[in-house]
Amino acid sequence: MAIAKSKLLKQLSDNYPNFLKKDLEKFIDIFFLEIKNSLKRGERVEFRGFGTWTTHTQKARISRNPKTGEKVHTPQKKTIYFKMAKELFNKLNNNE
Repeated sequence: MAIAKSKLLKQLSDNYPNFLKKDLEKFIDIFFLEIKNSLKRGERVEFRGFGTWTTHTQKARISRNPKTGEKVHTPQKKTIYFKMAKELFNKLNNNE
């Protein structure tokens, strides 16, 4: 099950009742905006104990449409790559 931004906001407001909900929402927005901007600039984003995000560039290539068999030009694009930290891996797999 994925966690939605609204559920994350609710959990934060429950755990930190002395913060206003709008301030927590602004914090979440800034947090994710900074991650997006860093990845857009090609920088690496790292959260110790959780993982790192980096961008990889896929080269332009000639692809094939599986339905028609027609050759299609696929332009160069960036993709996001996530690698989890060992601590998170161990927690998920109960190796502690």
